[in-house]
Amino acid sequence: MLQSLSEKARSGTEFIQRLKCMADKVQENCLEFEASVVAQCDSLIEAIKLRRQQLLDNVRQERQLKQRIFKEQVSHCTQRLSRATGLLQFSIEVLKESDPTAFLQVSSSLIQRVASTEKMLNKELELAPRVSPDFELCLDNHAVLKAIQTLNFYQMKDGTSGKSDCIQVKCQSQDQIDPDLNTPGPPQIIPEDCSSENNTVTIAWQPYPGSSQDGYILELDDGNQGPYREVYCGNENICTVEGLHFDSVYSSRVKAFNHSGDSEYSQCLCLQTAAVAWFAFDPNSAHPDIIFSNDNTTVNCNSTEYRVVLGNVGLSRGIHYWEVSIDRYDNQPDPAVGVARCDVAKDGMLGKDESGWSMYIDYKRSWFMHDSHHSDRQDEGVGPQSVIGILLDLNQHTLSFYVNGMPHGPIAFTDMDGVFYPAVSLNRNLQLTLHTGLEVPIEISDTDDE
Repeated sequence: MLQSLSEKARSGTEFIQRLKCMADKVQENCLEFEASVVAQCDSLIEAIKLRRQQLLDNVRQERQLKQRIFKEQVSHCTQRLSRATGLLQFSIEVLKESDPTAFLQVSSSLIQRVASTEKMLNKELELAPRVSPDFELCLDNHAVLKAIQTLNFYQMKDGTSGKSDCIQVKCQSQDQIDPDLNTPGPPQIIPEDCSSENNTVTIAWQPYPGSSQDGYILELDDGNQGPYREVYCGNENICTVEGLHFDSVYSSRVKAFNHSGDSEYSQCLCLQTAAVAWFAFDPNSAHPDIIFSNDNTTVNCNSTEYRVVLGNVGLSRGIHYWEVSIDRYDNQPDPAVGVARCDVAKDGMLGKDESGWSMYIDYKRSWFMHDSHHSDRQDEGVGPQSVIGILLDLNQHTLSFYVNGMPHGPIAFTDMDGVFYPAVSLNRNLQLTLHTGLEVPIEISDTDDE
């Protein structure tokens, strides 16, 4: 018994010595671990700096693109205006001609040249910027900030184990997650591969490093900070969503799934659609008698009967203004302009059925028409080179018209709800050109602001 007691006493003494050694190593191990934490945090900081530089490079590329587009548009407009200015100066000199005979010899050709130049300006001169000077981008840093705020230690080993002198802790990293034992990690959206054009957005993403997934689910909100809805489910890493609202900011997120379940959502990415609508006529839905030209912005018809053609963009939110210019006007026809549902009849005048809302106008008067009901006759008409403006205010749910830049009659239609497509009807006596991407008339903008 004495021998056993002596052994225990010796073991206790040795254990006390080991404890003292461990206590001495705490400071040394703490310094080593602090250095490890600093190194990992420095690595994160360097990654942030690298990403910052990549983002700034993307911004500078966007700046260069916008500047190049503005420069090209300035050059284009300058060339067109220089021709018109030269003709104006020549015309002024001709008007100073005191010899009637000499004046009559050149007047006819000069009139034709002026008319041709005016037609060219109406067709080719762009009076709206091709791009916005604003940077329609936002940096989404919420997911990164959340990850930084939740960055913490976890215990790797039991400090009482004989295999370790002290408790070991590390920052959890991506390569320490076993994909075979877990649901997929959250996908990562690639901002530089995402884009927004008109009312269409494209979102691209990549899988979580080392993760295994069977597919992805992409969700978008309603563009008005509403609930998310699923817009894509499949195994592709990119998706284009069309037919969104204009002048809206959409938030997108992606999650992956496999046989074990769904991942967490990716960080959210916000994309803004164009402030104003750019569109053309739609040859796919038009009547076969319609003839398209000028990148589907100019139409005429090979029939004596009226035929309807729609725009290729549906409008359901916001205020939109576009114009239709009359390039050719023979035999006093009645062009009709306005909006329609996608199921409008294409073989008659716009406004004859319940799916069309229009103003039809001849050389001296006009009427508003919906479902064959006429109203609000106005004693003012159109002719060659006239311009008809259409204002669809889906905030106030109204439709109104302009002729040559001036309001034409009262508000034509109210209670306009749903999806509407720009529309016109014409026959062989007309040629019409569509002008889009226009700002709302100033008086309407001021009224809306008030």
